[in-house]
Amino acid sequence: MSPRKDVKDPTAATKTALLEAARTEFAAYGVAGARVDRIAERAGVNKERIYGHFGSKEKLFDTVIKSALDEVAAAVAMPGKDPAEYVGNLFDFYSAHPDLVRLLMWEALHYRGEDDLLPGQELRVDKCRSKTESLAEGLGREPDVSVARMVFSLVGMAMWPGVMPQLARITVGEEAATPEGREALREHLVAFVRAAVER
Repeated sequence: MSPRKDVKDPTAATKTALLEAARTEFAAYGVAGARVDRIAERAGVNKERIYGHFGSKEKLFDTVIKSALDEVAAAVAMPGKDPAEYVGNLFDFYSAHPDLVRLLMWEALHYRGEDDLLPGQELRVDKCRSKTESLAEGLGREPDVSVARMVFSLVGMAMWPGVMPQLARITVGEEAATPEGREALREHLVAFVRAAVER
């Protein structure tokens, strides 16, 4: 007898609650500073569930990162023929999800060795290759390393205001922290990329 479809899977609900709680905890404290008891308390479960579902705090962190990156991929289309709008859309996503920017910064600190392979790195390399191929096709070019560098630069420009908001305030002024200031920065980034690509 198959389970009723209108009954929620308690295991899936527990996993979802743990991932949401962990995302908040890791974004605030990173891998080293995060505490499994706080994650479990926020999720409303026993902390042994973390080990049962994910194996370790580090594996939970890796799962949170993968989930967050999947959200970006689902929300933001490939660069294609309009890399300027791609930067604008990425900027919007990162502005709406500052926790993702913090998670990626914590990941960079946690896996800081040049020889450290990221968990799931092959899949991430494939996704970046797809972005490079999309941009190359949109520009009528071959998907070579120069286009890959362009993808890296586009992502960096979209992310930088979230990485260094204090630098934006210092450089641009307090208006950088206002909705109008963020919109003006978005427009600047889009125009900047458009001008660079059209050269």
